[in-house]
Amino acid sequence: MAQQLQSITITAPGFAGINTQDAPLAQEPSFSAVADNCVIDKEGRIASRKGYSMISTNGAAVLGSSDGIESMGEFVANDGDITFLSAGNNKIFTGTTTLVDATPGSYTIAANNWKFVSFNDHMYMFQRAQEPLMYSDHVGSVETMSSHAHATGTPPQGNECLAAFGRLWVADFTADKSTIYWSDLLDGAAWTGGSTGSIDITTVWPTGYDTIVALAAHNGFLVIFGRNSIVLYDGAESPASMTLADTISNVGCVLRDAVVSTGKDLIFLDDSGVRSLARTIQEKSAPIGDISKNVNNDIKSLFAAETGNISMHYSPREAFVLLNFSNLGVVYCFDTRFPLQDGSYRATTWSHILPNIFTTTSAEALYLGHASGVAQYTGFKDGTTSYLLSYFSHPLSFGDTSNLKFLKKINLTTFDGAEAIVILNWAYDYQGDYKKQAYTLPKTNVGQYNISEFNTEAEYSSSIGLIQRKKINASGQGTVVAIGVETDVDGNSIALQEINIQALMGRIV
Repeated sequence: MAQQLQSITITAPGFAGINTQDAPLAQEPSFSAVADNCVIDKEGRIASRKGYSMISTNGAAVLGSSDGIESMGEFVANDGDITFLSAGNNKIFTGTTTLVDATPGSYTIAANNWKFVSFNDHMYMFQRAQEPLMYSDHVGSVETMSSHAHATGTPPQGNECLAAFGRLWVADFTADKSTIYWSDLLDGAAWTGGSTGSIDITTVWPTGYDTIVALAAHNGFLVIFGRNSIVLYDGAESPASMTLADTISNVGCVLRDAVVSTGKDLIFLDDSGVRSLARTIQEKSAPIGDISKNVNNDIKSLFAAETGNISMHYSPREAFVLLNFSNLGVVYCFDTRFPLQDGSYRATTWSHILPNIFTTTSAEALYLGHASGVAQYTGFKDGTTSYLLSYFSHPLSFGDTSNLKFLKKINLTTFDGAEAIVILNWAYDYQGDYKKQAYTLPKTNVGQYNISEFNTEAEYSSSIGLIQRKKINASGQGTVVAIGVETDVDGNSIALQEINIQALMGRIV
């Protein structure tokens, strides 16, 4: 009697994101072993990320052999005028298409690790052991804070700055890691008199000695991130009388730029992984990184290896949090729209785009600081080159690891991907020698029923013409099988809709 084909159908393969934390055979097919250069799209599918398009035309000339643009921020004046500022090659630039050197005369810049903060019609720039800089439409140029017409006192040369509660807050100094200074009300250049002041939190740290790494404001609290603890103050509108609201032990933030606000929460990188402040307050010193639960070990390894900056960024338009390891060239993308049941975020990686830093403009455009200048996250090429989207499943057992499986067919359904070359991969029993079969998708977006009415795209063509189905014959045998899909993204988006695998069951091994 002929054996019947058994099948596995994976709808939206990898839609739960990467899981490298749990045992491979214990994984649901919804998790992926690899999901690189992709995002979880709004339909919950693995889909190609966007690429970038260079905005700057003179980046090579002004950035030379430096790492490129490493800090940036958009300043929106009260009258609506917009000025984009950035830093690289130990210079301050204005503009995007043309980077204009705006470094104040006779001012020497030692590094490009600036914190850009917009506050009360001025842009402020802070970096450890450098006199702060500021920019406004009123002056029309970048100037040192001490030379500003209304500056008072000695500007603090801290590495961290926060605009909140009607003033600037500055911390993390070369020889002082426990003091926070605040400016006068509504005046970021006033550091003496008025309601200026400071607080030393040396005795406040819950676990003894710690160092201030980052500052944030959330739900009416001033949030102070130490390296190994978190302190929250209430009543920061009147800082001289603010009160200690809460402390959290054994959880902190690894670097200044490794914390970001999503509006509803603060997301930050701790030694234990990517965490939510809201959940951390609720659970206190729980050691599990809640956001990055499924990729924690990978992130810990990258953190140990990274020698440059680590930064986080939230894009409201794209609804994802980006964790960027700049020197290693790895970005983790955490989708915020579809949290998993345990509260962790669906994660994918980007390995080709190579940003130094991200920022979002007032128009919600996502910008990248790049080796060649300022770029925008858009389109489906990295500059002028394609990039490889990779998805690989964990081993699939068809419900039983004791039987041989003789693979017969793999059916792949994709969405869009006009004229893309798709490579289907399959391998058995944890071996890395994948069998491969490539095919080319047809041109998509044809008219309804493959006919164009009046030489235009027919109605509903986007839903009919964009679905692509391909059946291939497979071969080989093993107790478990892993499936992979690779494709060069070269100007068109593509998403993985469904994988169907058919196999004959063989003898018990």
